[in-house]
Amino acid sequence: MYPADLVLPMKAELTDKGFQDLTTPAEVDSALKQSGTTLLVINSVCGCAAGAARPGVLYSLTGEKRPDHLVTAFAGFDTDAVAEARRLLAPFPPSSPAVALFKDGELVHMLERHHIEGNPAGAIAANLQAAFDEYC
Repeated sequence: MYPADLVLPMKAELTDKGFQDLTTPAEVDSALKQSGTTLLVINSVCGCAAGAARPGVLYSLTGEKRPDHLVTAFAGFDTDAVAEARRLLAPFPPSSPAVALFKDGELVHMLERHHIEGNPAGAIAANLQAAFDEYC
């Protein structure tokens, strides 16, 4: 488990921009079953989270369409919450970072780590904006 002094600033990059911080399995379950669209970010300490995932996600939200709800949990810190999120992301294997879009409680779009690694934030944003155009 990562220390709070390392994780909290990385969490704040999303929570300061309106993401709800999910720290328990019950919060994850409730958030991902909401009506409307919900964007889930499984946050991480890795470089691709810092360089592509978090900036790409934030940039994606500047478009015309965006999800109704924004939520996040941190891998290696919010252990039980992330385990519950990963259960709801099946059949996709565990991945961090990861970004998922749910519509009315159903998983409709997924970006796994291998989609994020090596791609610039703009590519992540474009991928998510295309999903928002389709589902939001």
